[in-house]
Amino acid sequence: MNTHRSDLSFLYRSDEGEIDAATWWRGALMLTGIFAVLTLGWILIEPFADKSLATTVIGTIVVLTGNLYRLAYGFICVLLLICLYNLSAKRWRNLGRPSSFAGILPLAAAITAALYWLEPRVEGDLPYYWIVAADIVLAGIFLWSVIELGDIRARITALRR
Repeated sequence: MNTHRSDLSFLYRSDEGEIDAATWWRGALMLTGIFAVLTLGWILIEPFADKSLATTVIGTIVVLTGNLYRLAYGFICVLLLICLYNLSAKRWRNLGRPSSFAGILPLAAAITAALYWLEPRVEGDLPYYWIVAADIVLAGIFLWSVIELGDIRARITALRR
């Protein structure tokens, strides 16, 4: 796949225009790949980020680096959600549906991530079933979005004929 800078700008920087299902899949998989690599990095670095800075110089540098990665990871994840919105808005518009539907999945993902971040910090004041409910809602929204935007419903209907 030969992707030019102008294609990336069109796909991710604006919600204007329309795209087909194949373009949506390519764009969504690119965002998913970036997110997976960043998350793998966070999984490897996270144990070092939750230590005290009052240690040796080397320990302080490791903790500081872990926390800087945490900050960058959060910022980039928000940018990825914005890119997902812009990409999906084009596809929803192409389907003749309101482009504002594109905001449902990123919003649900952000709320779920916020609950996961908040839960260990409030020491039991946030019931765990809120997180489970957010996961279920996010999974449902994700499946609905992929079925609609990825043109899976049309393919299933075509197979039934």
